[in-house]
Amino acid sequence: METQTQTIKKETKVTTEKMTGAEAVIRCLLAEGVDLVYGYPGGAIMPVYDELYKYQDQLHHVLTRHEQGATHAAQGYARTSGKVGVAIATSGPGATNFVTGIADAQIDSTPMVCITGQVGSHLLGSDAFQETDIIGISTPITKWNHQVTKAEDIPTILAKAFYIARSGRPGPVLIDITKDAQFGELDFVYEKCKGVRSYKPVPETDPKSVVEAAKLIENAKKPMIVFGQGIILGEAEEELKNFIEKSGIPSAWTILGLSALPTAHPLNVGMVGMHGNYGPNKLTNECDLLLAIGMRFDDRVTGNLETYAKQAKVVHFEIDPAEVNKNVFADVAVMGNVKNTLAQILPLIKPNTYDSWVQEFRDYDKIEYDKVIKEELHPSKEGLSMGEVLRGINEETKGDAVIVSDVGQHQMIACRYAEFTKSKSNVTSGGLGTMGFALPAAIGAKMGVPEREVVAIIGDGGYQMTIQELGTIFQTRVPVKIVVLNNDFLGMVRQWQQLFFDKRYASTEMVNPDFVTIAKGYHIEAKRITKREDLQGAIKAMIASKEPYFLEVCVEKENNVFPMIPTGASVSDIRLS
Repeated sequence: METQTQTIKKETKVTTEKMTGAEAVIRCLLAEGVDLVYGYPGGAIMPVYDELYKYQDQLHHVLTRHEQGATHAAQGYARTSGKVGVAIATSGPGATNFVTGIADAQIDSTPMVCITGQVGSHLLGSDAFQETDIIGISTPITKWNHQVTKAEDIPTILAKAFYIARSGRPGPVLIDITKDAQFGELDFVYEKCKGVRSYKPVPETDPKSVVEAAKLIENAKKPMIVFGQGIILGEAEEELKNFIEKSGIPSAWTILGLSALPTAHPLNVGMVGMHGNYGPNKLTNECDLLLAIGMRFDDRVTGNLETYAKQAKVVHFEIDPAEVNKNVFADVAVMGNVKNTLAQILPLIKPNTYDSWVQEFRDYDKIEYDKVIKEELHPSKEGLSMGEVLRGINEETKGDAVIVSDVGQHQMIACRYAEFTKSKSNVTSGGLGTMGFALPAAIGAKMGVPEREVVAIIGDGGYQMTIQELGTIFQTRVPVKIVVLNNDFLGMVRQWQQLFFDKRYASTEMVNPDFVTIAKGYHIEAKRITKREDLQGAIKAMIASKEPYFLEVCVEKENNVFPMIPTGASVSDIRLS
């Protein structure tokens, strides 16, 4: 018998719309706040492109000239905007051309969702035209991947893809959608993903570890911080700055950590690693406490692990448990997002200064300046140096520009000498070291922060790996500034051949085309500089331009980048010549 107190359950009616899987893909992107995608059409993804055509007033598509360019552009966009980059391609070669960019994004923790078309599900495994097992190929280089064969699965899978790509330690996700799933119909409803069973993106912070870390800081006489991209990804720049200034600890950075702390900060002591600064490399093996914050102890940072910071206690602030004790043993691991963990430790430390310890870094700076930097920035020889080009760019941009660098000598010069006042200003291929990264990445970087100046620093070798993306610049008129430092060599390999292979320059000398004529063929203003007296005026004209601009600077052919830690050597064995 019913009573007056009977509980009546009200059902919430979910409104659905009937649509194709292809349209559902577009609607999912819009629901995730995506307004810009990079890609290249083809047969297996054509249904999605047909729907994209209908939504072009809401979702802007940038046609790159190669699928690899689409992934790098999506990376550049993600790195400057802080959003998830999106790239779309067809099956087979379209999908496999994504592989380099996906691998690059994986090792550099860049949030990216890649969508590929696939042959019809009834053809899977039959070696159909343009069928490739992109799921099998991309499994080792994605944070997650999934193949969709039914239209009704598209909303759930794409919601999960965006959640996984951006949460915790970010990374690339690939979703492969069969053609019949794109043509199929579903009752569309979209709910953002808020969690995935068995996936815990941010580990819990043990309060004891924070206390233990604070005690080690209190007892340290020569503490040193090395911070990485985890600061930028965790949006912890202010927390890092507060921590550094209260603790008084000298702080060095990895390549991907560059710009998280202003270059001119008095406790910024420079870059660690193979071509890093003299002081922070040398003093890594003299500090008594090493605070690793949002970095993963890459081999280019540590050199020989057998001799790396063995005298020091190590505190590792890290979001990814897989990185703790992987390369360097941590006496204390403080797990969690560094934005939160740095805020937690700040009240536990006392204001301090380490004047004599900081002075040791500055003494090494003086040695490095006299033996390396002075000649690089103010060369006495007739030929132009890469460093003086960066000096000229600094003077014109006042440290406010985004610098996108490719891979090689010019990359190391850019990271060593570029000056930054804002975070998310250094975009480069770190872990994978992808030549050809910079040109398409600069396109995405500029679209991510259209109000900022974006300057690509590229070598003559890497430039030609993705030179076709000049066509993307021509079509979009995105006003990126391109600087090619041309030494007619694959410079970094040549440097190693000079130092370790008795100057046997095997297959490293380049016979280059007329880069200026090529740029002008794409209707991009272009200039070539060979003399020092013309350099600053050319840089000034480039930065002042509101249009895309190409500047080729012919630099010394056999200049080397120093300091340098030879492969397998200790960080203490860093060479100045």
